Amino acid sequence: MDLYGIDAPERRDCMQALAKDARVRGWWSRYKDVFKNESLPDFETEASTLRTYESQVIPGLLQTPAYAEAIFRGGRYTNPQEIERRAEARMGRRGILTRFNPVHLRAVIDESAFQRLIGGREVLAAQLRHLLHMAQMPHIDIQMLPLSKGAHSGLTAPFTILDFPNPLDSPIVCVETLSDALYLEEHDDVELYAATFGDVQASAISAAETAEYITEQISTLESTP
Repeated sequence: MDLYGIDAPERRDCMQALAKDARVRGWWSRYKDVFKNESLPDFETEASTLRTYESQVIPGLLQTPAYAEAIFRGGRYTNPQEIERRAEARMGRRGILTRFNPVHLRAVIDESAFQRLIGGREVLAAQLRHLLHMAQMPHIDIQMLPLSKGAHSGLTAPFTILDFPNPLDSPIVCVETLSDALYLEEHDDVELYAATFGDVQASAISAAETAEYITEQISTLESTP
């Protein structure tokens, strides 16, 4: 800054803060064995709004540890230490929802995800209670897409649209695969997924009705032996 004649105290403080932040590694750097070259945690941290559609399970950002572990056990993971570590990494992602100036999350979840007994009745009931708690936060909107709607525009792979606070940063669509994730940045691709999210959101019941549905599901799970 001396070399380039940057003398303004405010500018110098800003530049020093940026330099300091650049040296701070994200929490996900501790889980390179889990995320590998995956960029999603980095993108999620920088995003201002997430629009996600999930058709099979509760979205990762809204999962409990027990529910996440049950998902990994249902896959091809058998090592208890690996399952625990993957669940820990997934729980680390949730910090963007509880930090100061949290990310706004709009989630549309297919009804089948609320009924699939992942981990058993107790685990699912606890997961739904957590979901109900998160749904009460002002920056989180959760809507259920009923099975009774039949065919709809979201009958493809689940996806997440990440919007960023800087208008110069274009939205990104993330479509997770079995081994990695596909990121789409082209305008036409993003617009297609944005329109699709709008369609599934319109087909879903309201956030208030979803909360009532979750409460009923919890009651059913707890009353069934």
